[in-house]
Amino acid sequence: MYEEYFSLKERPFSLTPDPDFLFLSGSHQRALDHLLFGLESGEGFIVVTGDIGVGKTTVCRALLRRLPERFATALVVNTLLTEKELLRTVLDDFAVPVPEGTRKDLLDALNRFLLAEAEAGRCPVLIIDEAQNLAPPLLEQVRLLSNLETEKRKLLQIVLFGQKELQGKLRLPQLRQFDQRITVRATILPLDLRETSRYIQHRMSVAGASGSTFLSPAAERLLHRRSRGVPRRINQLCDRALLAACVRNAARVEREDVSRAAASLSDGSKRAGWTAWPWRWFRLGRGGAA
Repeated sequence: MYEEYFSLKERPFSLTPDPDFLFLSGSHQRALDHLLFGLESGEGFIVVTGDIGVGKTTVCRALLRRLPERFATALVVNTLLTEKELLRTVLDDFAVPVPEGTRKDLLDALNRFLLAEAEAGRCPVLIIDEAQNLAPPLLEQVRLLSNLETEKRKLLQIVLFGQKELQGKLRLPQLRQFDQRITVRATILPLDLRETSRYIQHRMSVAGASGSTFLSPAAERLLHRRSRGVPRRINQLCDRALLAACVRNAARVEREDVSRAAASLSDGSKRAGWTAWPWRWFRLGRGGAA
């Protein structure tokens, strides 16, 4: 809608993760460094937590791209599973033929695969996203997977990504053994004002914008306050604020555009002059009827 107006080759603030738009704040970089150090060191459990939308998936994808080839990875993104379904999912993502039979048959197949990987000098890593959704019995199953080992090393390293409530769940009495095995912990924080500014400029630049500033200082401050520095929320606000500036035939986003964008994402959208659908508002706004 506004790409041509601002001479952009694509939308800069899509919610779909795109490696070309990767931006690592100080908090994201520290989390990634902790992950790489922990895995290279052969540590046990690694846990990364953060609020909704702060970029846990971004760090996870960056990790997968940066791991050396000797690491074999399995990524579990659906955590609403039974214990047997979890084992089948892990085997399937490691490209191991999944046997029919009992849970023991599945564990035996996984153990054979891990031993073969160790013999070949490879390091299997199990990554579980949205781990806060795992029920305590399933977390206990994950802990038991870490018992697969030789006399010298663990056969499987495990990384959990989850929202902050994962921390509380791991402190439950029945998960005490699990919590004690966590050797690396990292927390991803929202962006501060300066990082928010750099984040926006980075995404605009990747999308084809010139070096000019597309947000006024007042708009930038309001956007940071309304988004609380959460990248997903920043994307939503910037996307609609650029549309608002386009409708006004403005050269840059002003404070009023951010206000209107924020209102469109809340129950007060109609009071701010937005309709339920941004593209319909766009047409109405162009015609002066918004």
